Amino acid sequence: MRLNLKHCAILSMANLEEFEVYDELLDKPFLEAGWQTHTVDWHDKSIDWNVYDVVLIRSPWDYQQYEQEFIEVLESIEASSAILENDLQTVRWNINKKYLMELEQKKVTIVPTLWKQRFDASELSGYFQHFETEQIVLKPCVSANAENTFWLRKDNFKAAIADLEIAFAKGDFMVQPFMEHVISEGEFSCFYFNGQYSHSILKTPKQDDFRVQEEHGGRLALIEEPEATLLAHAEHALQNLPSMPMYARLDFVRHQDGFAMMEAELIEPSLYFNMDPTSAQRFVDCFVKRMG
Repeated sequence: MRLNLKHCAILSMANLEEFEVYDELLDKPFLEAGWQTHTVDWHDKSIDWNVYDVVLIRSPWDYQQYEQEFIEVLESIEASSAILENDLQTVRWNINKKYLMELEQKKVTIVPTLWKQRFDASELSGYFQHFETEQIVLKPCVSANAENTFWLRKDNFKAAIADLEIAFAKGDFMVQPFMEHVISEGEFSCFYFNGQYSHSILKTPKQDDFRVQEEHGGRLALIEEPEATLLAHAEHALQNLPSMPMYARLDFVRHQDGFAMMEAELIEPSLYFNMDPTSAQRFVDCFVKRMG
């Protein structure tokens, strides 16, 4: 047994049976670097965060249902002697998708978006007119795993009004034109660890769906040589984040002559260590360098 190990809590949730999780691929390279990993449930109120050197947010994939509670847990971690990655300031900035407005102001190309404070069914038809499209997407500004994301068509959107009123009764939401390339090509994800490029994947939805997550039947493929234009968009977005995070997953879709950002995932994105056999080691190397 190795002595003087440092300890890293992998912040997760108790029940991950419905999800695809690859965080265990970090255990071996972490241990070889002198770090013992401990998977912990973020809902567990008995945890003393001071016993860990670092708490790494990885798969608390129900946090959007308990936003305030989640923030309070992260506040308690930051108040302890443990280092939180990504830090609370980053989480606060990233938890509401309105951060995309700030990135757009910094010349990051995003998917065209209307930002709405409250749901009004009488405005729905106007959304199609605004984007001059037959299909739109509505989703909450605080969400994960495509929860409460609606793909609406101009010829049948009225059938969804009751569900929309429930989904957006209490929170702000965003409206976007449906991006056809999500279906015809897929969604691109670029991964960065402490500012260093790691790998990229292409996620494509199953037949007659638009959700690219594995949990919804999405398919994954490693991109061996990403297009220079895609990496240029990703690098530009990365450099315009408020601070450099330990990990970032930047999601794009092909748009006009380039790419448009769909999201900058800085809280609990899957980093798909399973897709690149060297990515877990690369993550740990960047982590150790960051910890100094």
